[in-house]
Amino acid sequence: MNTYEMRGVSSTKEEVHHAIRNLDKGLYSNAFCKIIPDLAAGDPSFCNVMHADTAGTKTALAYLYWRETGDLSVWHQIVQDAIVMNLDDMACAGCTDSFVLSSTIGRNKRLVPGEVLSALIQGTQEFLGLLRDLGFEVNLAGGETADVGDIVRVLDVGFTAFSRIRRDAVFENKIHPGASLVVISSSGCATWESGYNSGIGCNGLTSARHDVLARYYAEVYPESYDPTMPEALIYRGSRRLTDRMDIGDGKSYTVGSLLLSPTRTYLPFLRNLFKLHQARLQGIIHCTGGGLTKVLRFMDGIRIVKDNLLPVPPVFSLIQKESGTPWSDMYAVYNMGQRLELYVAPEIAAEVIGLAASLGLEATIAGRVEKAPQREIIVESGYGSFIYR
Repeated sequence: MNTYEMRGVSSTKEEVHHAIRNLDKGLYSNAFCKIIPDLAAGDPSFCNVMHADTAGTKTALAYLYWRETGDLSVWHQIVQDAIVMNLDDMACAGCTDSFVLSSTIGRNKRLVPGEVLSALIQGTQEFLGLLRDLGFEVNLAGGETADVGDIVRVLDVGFTAFSRIRRDAVFENKIHPGASLVVISSSGCATWESGYNSGIGCNGLTSARHDVLARYYAEVYPESYDPTMPEALIYRGSRRLTDRMDIGDGKSYTVGSLLLSPTRTYLPFLRNLFKLHQARLQGIIHCTGGGLTKVLRFMDGIRIVKDNLLPVPPVFSLIQKESGTPWSDMYAVYNMGQRLELYVAPEIAAEVIGLAASLGLEATIAGRVEKAPQREIIVESGYGSFIYR
C-alpha cells in the first residue's frame, strides 16, 4: 500500500468503480460522462448530462491559507475548482455550453464563519461572470448550505451541473491504433487567466498538502486533517505556505499560491476544437483522478506510448522532492502539467497545437497509439520508463 492509500484516499477509485460496475452506463458507454435520455423534454434527438463533483481536500489547504494570511480570495479559487471539475468533464463528452449549476456546501460552523460563505458566493458569481464573458451560458439554480460539523471537519464545497444537448453533439471515446496523442498544458497563463497557474488542478492534494507542508500545521490546526491517519504521514514536509519558491525566469511564488492555483478550465479550447475537428477526434481525456493513467478506462487492445510529454512544472517537482514519492507514482496520481489529452488523426495534430497556442496553451505531440494484445500505457520520461496496465 502506497502513502496515498495509507492517507485514506485513492487515485484510481477502484472501490468506487467496483461498487458501480453493474449500473447502467447510459446511452454512450465510452463517453467521458454518463449520457441519459432527454428526460427534460422527451425529445429523441436530445439527451441529458448531469455531473457532480467537489473541490476535494483542497478546501483543507485553503482553510490553512486563509487562517494563516486572512486572505478570503482563496475561497474564490476553491469555487472555480469545484465548478471546473464538473464542466470540463462534461465538455470531454461534447457538452460545452448551456449549463445549470447547483451548489452543495457543508461546513463546520464553529470554524468556518459567514464571511467565508460570502466569499464562496462572491467567487461563484465572479467565475460564472468570466464564463459568460467568454460566451458561455451558465446559470446558477441555487443550492444547499448545511452546518454539519459532526461529519465535516472544516468545509466541503461541491457543485452539480446539468445540460441538455443534441445527441449528434455527444463525443464518445473510440481510440484506435495510429492516432497521435496531443497533450495540453495545465500550467502557464491561458488568455482567459489573470496570472500564472501552477497546473496542480484538484487531485492529489491530500498527499501534496501533507508531503510539502511542515509539522507546524498539525500542531496549530489539528482540525485540518484526519486524526486516524498514521502519525508518520501527517504534515511531514519542510515548507510553510508563505515560503517563496523560484519557478524559473526570475519569477517566484509562495508555496501556498502554487498548491492553490485554481483548476484551469479548458472550455474555450474544447468549444473551438469541436467546431473545427470533431470528426477527426478519437479521444478526449480529462486527466484528473488517476493522473496520466486515466485513459486506461477508455482503451482496449491498444498500447499508448507517451514519450514526448511536456516538461514537469515546478509544483510537481516540489511535491516529489519533499515526499520522495517514486516518479512512477507521481505520474499515476498527478496530471504532471498536462491535464488534457487528445487522441487525434495525425494529420490534424499540428492544427490542434496551433489552436491551443492561439489561446495561450502550450501543447505538443506527446505520443502515439499502437495495437497491442492487452491495454497498457508506457510513459517515457526523464525520470524513468514506467508501464501501467
